Amino acid sequence: MTRRIERAMALLRRGDLTVTEVCLAVGASSLGSFSARFTELVGQSPSVYRAAQRVTPAAAVPACVAKSWLRPKLCR
Repeated sequence: MTRRIERAMALLRRGDLTVTEVCLAVGASSLGSFSARFTELVGQSPSVYRAAQRVTPAAAVPACVAKSWLRPKLCR
């Protein structure tokens, strides 16, 4: 599921898909479980995450740095 969330984060950063479309694109079975898991791993809901990325684009950051920085971290 972590890989699916990473992919969802990339799709949400693009901004051309709705949250529901992203949910289906990464293979999640329901929007509710996807949103709950996304929020648990990322710390923000998918719609809040996408809105925050529009305000602060990571275009100036190299992709290798962005991947490691944006990867969800498990807090246990």
